[in-house]
Amino acid sequence: MKSSDKPAPKEKSLPSLTPSEITRYSRHILLREVGVIGQKKLKAASVLVIGAGGLGSPLALYLAAAGVGKIGLVDFDLVEASNLQRQILHGTKDIDRPKVASARDRLLDLNPDIEVVTHNVKLSSQNAAKIFKKYDIVADGTDNFPTRYLINDVCVLEKKTNVYASIFQFEGQVTIFGAPDGPCYRCLYPAPPPPGLIPSCGEGGVMGVLPGVIGSLQALEVIKLIVGGGSPLIGRLLLFDALRVSFNELTVEKDPNCPICGQSPTIDAPIDYEEFCGLGPKNEDPAEPISAGELKDRIDKGDKLQVIDIREPHERVLCPFPGAKVVPFGQLARRMDEFSPNEDLIFICKIGQRSLHAIRALKRAGYPGRMLNLTDGLVAWAELDGGPAAIY
Repeated sequence: MKSSDKPAPKEKSLPSLTPSEITRYSRHILLREVGVIGQKKLKAASVLVIGAGGLGSPLALYLAAAGVGKIGLVDFDLVEASNLQRQILHGTKDIDRPKVASARDRLLDLNPDIEVVTHNVKLSSQNAAKIFKKYDIVADGTDNFPTRYLINDVCVLEKKTNVYASIFQFEGQVTIFGAPDGPCYRCLYPAPPPPGLIPSCGEGGVMGVLPGVIGSLQALEVIKLIVGGGSPLIGRLLLFDALRVSFNELTVEKDPNCPICGQSPTIDAPIDYEEFCGLGPKNEDPAEPISAGELKDRIDKGDKLQVIDIREPHERVLCPFPGAKVVPFGQLARRMDEFSPNEDLIFICKIGQRSLHAIRALKRAGYPGRMLNLTDGLVAWAELDGGPAAIY
């Protein structure tokens, strides 16, 4: 038999569409680039959405609406009132419910023909691979560096494509990592930024509409990968500026020296990501904690101490701390001669994380005095009797 006479390879068996599904997805089916075959591919696909928050909300909603047959949700948080400004999977009635439970109800209400699997766990190096194995594509909607590196590494090791997005304040980015011959997250970001340099959305804020824009683009990339065709964002980082309503694109090349996807990889299993990102204990002394109640008692007694507020000016407008010395995080090292080693320094921020890194930075810079970190930050301070009525 001539090579030209060989039978074409059989197409992967795809599920059939019911009459009601044909009606539901008719606008997809009318598209030549999707059609019946593309819709069947969507029905056969499985996607793991990591994070049921700002990005995960539009991402999961559009995947469900598009007819992706199996959607997994990973999140271990509860719904809070402050989430509702952007996390449109959830409603006021869902406050204090697990996010994955709230999200599952909403997705099945939108499309009862799909399967929604919930993973109410914190993703870790112990459970990630086991969870990822069950899905075709992973979509990263997380907001912290340790989890992003973990997702990247496990996707590379398990040969899963990682549709990545991130947001901060008024800016967002989308790309695809881990595709064959494409770059991974470590090719773009070989090392995380110094701890505390970039605050989370919970500390730095985010425009509520922004995750809707970026999460929708993320869903679009997932759907394109499933259906085929188009030009996926492989090796291309799409940047969006909401204030200017502008898009830019950067080329991201595969790094031959990448420690996990390069020519001679040195990472063959998940690592300690907290330590890698500078958040683990290493050999560094932990910062001495002080609770909100203990701080109030010391202030009421007139103890010799100085409260150092390391937040940015726009944050302090919302919840000022009376009598605090204002030294933004980025100015600490060059202004440490303004602090008195004879007084206890109490460092504060919104949730007690940037202040923790501030103390560590000053220790490394050689500051000799006693420094304490306000546990859970101003969120805890606001819960005291006589504290502010609300925390931003």
